[in-house]
Formats: sequence, structure tokens, C-alpha cells
Amino acid sequence: MKVMLRQNANGHLVVYVAKKDLEEEVVKEIETETERIYTLANGWELAIASAEIPATFPKTVEARRVV
Repeated sequence: MKVMLRQNANGHLVVYVAKKDLEEEVVKEIETETERIYTLANGWELAIASAEIPATFPKTVEARRVV
């Protein structure tokens, strides 16, 4: 699914999922060899390939939901 990553006014990373009309702050971040897993405030976990992690925000990237 396509998600947009951006930083809010407080400097925290925020994820917006357009298809779900969901915007949540990232509360936890885990980095593996191939991807980063972001845990959102609502409990969702999203995995984003390390190659797609943006250097600047906002940026739209492909993510998959970790169950």
C-alpha cells in the first residue's frame, strides 16, 4: 500500500494511509537488514524497504502491513 511519511510540527514522524484515511504518529521504529518496521500509535506495524526510506520529507513510499 502507498503511504506518505512526513514530520509533524513537533518533529515526530507521521504516517498517512490515504486508502484508510488514517494518520498516525510513529511510536516505535525497528531497523532490520532489509527494511524498517514502524509501529504506529494505533498499534499497526508497517514495513518499508530500506531502499525506499526518504532522506527528506514528505515522501510517498510503498509499505506492507505486518500482521
